[in-house]
Amino acid sequence: MRSPVTGFVTLLGLLLVLVVGYMSLFTVQQTEQTIVLQFGRPVDVVTAPGLHFKAPWNSVINIDKRILDLENPSQEAIASDQKRLVVDAFARYRIKDALRFYQSVGSIQAANIQLTTLLNAALRRVLGEVTFINVVRDDREKLMLRIRDQLDREADGYGIQVVDVRIRRADLPEQNSQAVYQRMKTEREREAAEFRAQGGQKAQEIKSRADREATVIIAEANSQAEQTRGAGDAERNRLFAEAYSKDADFFAFYRSMTAYENGLRSNDTRFLLRPESDFFRYFSNPSGKMATETPAKP
Repeated sequence: MRSPVTGFVTLLGLLLVLVVGYMSLFTVQQTEQTIVLQFGRPVDVVTAPGLHFKAPWNSVINIDKRILDLENPSQEAIASDQKRLVVDAFARYRIKDALRFYQSVGSIQAANIQLTTLLNAALRRVLGEVTFINVVRDDREKLMLRIRDQLDREADGYGIQVVDVRIRRADLPEQNSQAVYQRMKTEREREAAEFRAQGGQKAQEIKSRADREATVIIAEANSQAEQTRGAGDAERNRLFAEAYSKDADFFAFYRSMTAYENGLRSNDTRFLLRPESDFFRYFSNPSGKMATETPAKP
């Protein structure tokens, strides 16, 4: 029969084995790489994911091996044409050498601080060699590649590989932007006023030309109308003369009938004329001949 002391020792030994076994195992995730430390000194770097063994007295530090973000606050840079720029950029990087990274910077927070300083320096160097137009329009893609390459070379000593650098925004400072906007607004207003003046002048020229052409057309039409009217009057007179020469009595009768029609058209048919007037010649005699006076008897 076993004594209680033997059971206790066995249980204690089992617990010790479990604790030592637990302390000798560590897991590496697919997104991590692990540094094994022995009394604070690196002794191994494990990059393969899975379950691994170590000495119970060793410790581990997990370092992310995914692509990490570096958000850089807006910085001012001066282009080669002395234009001040407000540049908002960011970078993407990954830790390619975990041991060098741990020995040089130690943590991702410290790495971000160091990379921010290097990124700002690279931005100022590269952008200081080109003009404002190259930055904002012409060569932005090439400039971002140059900044990335410079930052990657400088970050290599920290075990870091810079994957990409992007300039999110590059613009003039707010006060400069307002001045440029005001200048552009003034210039556009001047051009608009010039266009309106040219349009008004052109409209006046067109209106004057149209008025002149209308005056000429009306004058020519009036002249042609007068000529036509004169020709018509001449033709009428010729026809009247021809008709009068053929039958003078009928012509006189026709003229008298026309005069009667015009004179008796209104409701008032009173005339202040002598009865023997030539106007009434067809009233007293249908033939239109005036009665001759008979000589007085002695």
